[in-house]
Amino acid sequence: MAGNKLSVVIASIGEPCRPARCPGELVEATFIDPGFHTCARKPLPDMRRKTLAVTGLDGQIADLVRKTDHRILAVWAADCAEHVLPCFEEKYPEDTRPRDAIGACRNWARTGVFRMADVRRIALAAHAAAREVPEFDPARSAARAAGHAMATAHVATHAIAAALYAATAVRDAADPSDAGSATIREREWQLQHLHRLRERVTS
Repeated sequence: MAGNKLSVVIASIGEPCRPARCPGELVEATFIDPGFHTCARKPLPDMRRKTLAVTGLDGQIADLVRKTDHRILAVWAADCAEHVLPCFEEKYPEDTRPRDAIGACRNWARTGVFRMADVRRIALAAHAAAREVPEFDPARSAARAAGHAMATAHVATHAIAAALYAATAVRDAADPSDAGSATIREREWQLQHLHRLRERVTS
């Protein structure tokens, strides 16, 4: 039995497929007659999968963040989050909490007006939206990125988390065979975009 092909297995009703029959895999069974059921192989979840995407650029990005003006970081965090916002909005078009957080972050970067109660409320609303999405769904990390973008108005280094969650959304949205490359491409874009934002200020 290979891939997701169905196979008929002799078993008593209510008896699950044993590892000897379907080694190393989870099984979905449908009973079709006493003594027989169909089963479909499904890959076991990768228990080693990391919650956040990890690349060789992480340290370089973090170092540049620490050398960057607070308001530039807010713009960058908002841009990183907005870059992956479709991952959330395509599934939850009526939920504006992540978009609201990105917009509020941009407003702070533009005006400098800061009310801790608003920052906390808007950021937590985006994180609440994330918690309503299953783990490893790209929509979850996209909403997290928006929440951390808003929090950047309070603490600049939240921008690091905003970018990491954005890259994680890209990883989880990609085909598994391309997930690593897609993540690196996103991190490369984030790094170059931060350089461009810094150059605009100094030029």
